[in-house]
Amino acid sequence: MTTATPDIHLFSEEMLRKQLETADEKLGYKIVHFYVDEHGVLSKTPSTTTEVFYLSPSGGTLRDKSFNLVTYSARYDMYKGLGRA
Repeated sequence: MTTATPDIHLFSEEMLRKQLETADEKLGYKIVHFYVDEHGVLSKTPSTTTEVFYLSPSGGTLRDKSFNLVTYSARYDMYKGLGRA
């Protein structure tokens, strides 16, 4: 029995972290790709369209292709806790 591979383009914290393992970086942002609906909003189901998103690894801010704020979570901050004793 084979287990289905998770679709990394479905937005979730797990799939964001999975993409970050190999994501390119540009001007300090990590570049990731997720499914969007017909309005360009993150889709909860697979769609025919994926768009580029930019994650600020220091701060946990996810922005769309026009750099509009999409979501923020301290959980997405890749440096959270760095430097704590």
